[in-house]
Amino acid sequence: MEIIDIIMPVYNCEKYVKEAIASVKKQTYKSWNLIIVDDCSTDKSYEIIEKEIQDIKNKVVLIKNEKKQGISKTRNKGIEQTKNKYIAFLDADDIWDYQKLEKQMRFMEENNYNFTYTKFLYKKGIKNKQVGIFPKKLNHKQALKNTFILTSTVMINEEKIDKKLIKMPYIESEDTATWWNILKNNNIAYGLNENLTEYGVHKNGISFNKIKNVKRTWNLYRKHENLGVVKSMHYFINYVINASIKRIL
Repeated sequence: MEIIDIIMPVYNCEKYVKEAIASVKKQTYKSWNLIIVDDCSTDKSYEIIEKEIQDIKNKVVLIKNEKKQGISKTRNKGIEQTKNKYIAFLDADDIWDYQKLEKQMRFMEENNYNFTYTKFLYKKGIKNKQVGIFPKKLNHKQALKNTFILTSTVMINEEKIDKKLIKMPYIESEDTATWWNILKNNNIAYGLNENLTEYGVHKNGISFNKIKNVKRTWNLYRKHENLGVVKSMHYFINYVINASIKRIL
């Protein structure tokens, strides 16, 4: 049975990290390692993590940055620790369905896919909001128009996709930029059409501010992809339409 290395970056998530770790423990697929990197949290996140991993210490690598590094370097430090064929990501304020790893692993191996994502729900308080139109697969150009891929839904075959491409650049929306980099290198992302992740939208979350999201995406087109104004506008309009549909439906 293949081992899945799970990367969990943490910064001031004391309200959420216990539930995130619990969702890993509950997985029906038991062959995994959990790599947690705490980015100098100033709340009780680290203490909570230490307590929650007592019964799974043999399956956990716990790292604490000596000084605050930011999300890209923190995720990358976790990626550097991976040693197995498959890598998955789980942010400390998100939650996995208990069959997430099992279903996604089967989806990848039966179809020989190297980069996959799943459908997800927005978790807002006690309610879960359904995401809109689900793309079954995305190439590079399609992904520029539709930033659907949520980090906590991603699983990658590291034997087929160079780890250099998986490491995240030091920019805002570093995860989206990473998926684009992977797809730009003759890869396709395939979607498993099941809600297997709950995405925690809260006031401290990066994705909470829609205006900042729009600015970050525009900057990705112009600075990361080095697209001209006309092409950037073409992809940007499609991005706005798809993002609106995702929240309305």
